[in-house]
Amino acid sequence: MVRSTAASLLIEQPVRFNHGASIDDVVAIGPDQEPLVHWKERCKISPEGQVRLVKLSHMRYQHPDLEQITTFLQDFGMTIAKRTDDEIWYKGYGTDQYVYYARKGPKQYLGGTFEVETFQDLERATTLPKASGIKELAAAPGGGHMVTVYDPEGFPVNLIFGQTPAEPEDVPVKLTYNYEMEKPRLRKFQRFEPGPAAVHKLGHFGLCSTKFEPLVDFYTKTFNLVPSDFLYIETEDGKRKNVALFAHIDRGDQYVDHHSFFLSTNATSHVHHCSFEVHDFDTQKLGHQWLAGKEYTSVWGVGRHILGSQIFDYWWDTTGNMVEHYADGDSVNNQTPVGYGPAGDESLAVWGPEVPAWFLQ
Repeated sequence: MVRSTAASLLIEQPVRFNHGASIDDVVAIGPDQEPLVHWKERCKISPEGQVRLVKLSHMRYQHPDLEQITTFLQDFGMTIAKRTDDEIWYKGYGTDQYVYYARKGPKQYLGGTFEVETFQDLERATTLPKASGIKELAAAPGGGHMVTVYDPEGFPVNLIFGQTPAEPEDVPVKLTYNYEMEKPRLRKFQRFEPGPAAVHKLGHFGLCSTKFEPLVDFYTKTFNLVPSDFLYIETEDGKRKNVALFAHIDRGDQYVDHHSFFLSTNATSHVHHCSFEVHDFDTQKLGHQWLAGKEYTSVWGVGRHILGSQIFDYWWDTTGNMVEHYADGDSVNNQTPVGYGPAGDESLAVWGPEVPAWFLQ
């Protein structure tokens, strides 16, 4: 019996199943990349005179209803470190004294906060346009000193030094996973307790701006922030125009998070979101289920990003700010090339719900 050509093609074509792998950064980024050292030379980036960042510390916001935002942040996975009548500091389970600061008042973004290397970095920051003086954080857990500077769009950026680290709390247990050909979890069953997804630390924050290029210039020349990835669009004359930046703190050959700072061009200027690390996928999914059960408003997720690889879920808090959980993010250092890719919904996630049309508006 002779098979038809169509039937033959249908049978003989191989099926392409989905797959995943942990691959080297230079391969994962693809051919459109640039060594970081070349980017620094091309953009005339010099460490001399920079305010040297160590890591992200915490976010600062103003909320009209502290009781309401406290209930949300506890359901989100934070605990209260200290509170007064008009201020509350919230902590995770890491070595940060607090990962979120809330002050009573009309809704206002008070800025992300970076720890700097030395007190001299604070002094250097005070010479920037519109910078505050050095303020002692006498009432805050862990103490320390802080300076607030302002970028060209007017967004505040806080710098902290001298805070005493907190004693870390117990780290969640690492689960043992069974795979199809490797099953190390013998006579041990996976069991979970429902509840919020405990926050470990602040991972990154993001801004939308009408002044994309001036802000890229400000953040990468004022601080030791360098690009992990740029996203671009094609202009009418066939040239590329960068419209989004994922930047990490440059600590040389020390490994750091793929990005601590995100910037996107936009028709309006506003804070986009802040993001907090949790333990693993199960923790995150259970936290998502917990928030949904409390009838908070989901923005997007659960899914997995492409740039940074994080598993994500975004929520609106009770004041109208966007906050994110993430787990399993990439680590980079000064050997990781700068990546360039086209902007668009397809650049945001490899799996997950469809991205809301207004997500980056």
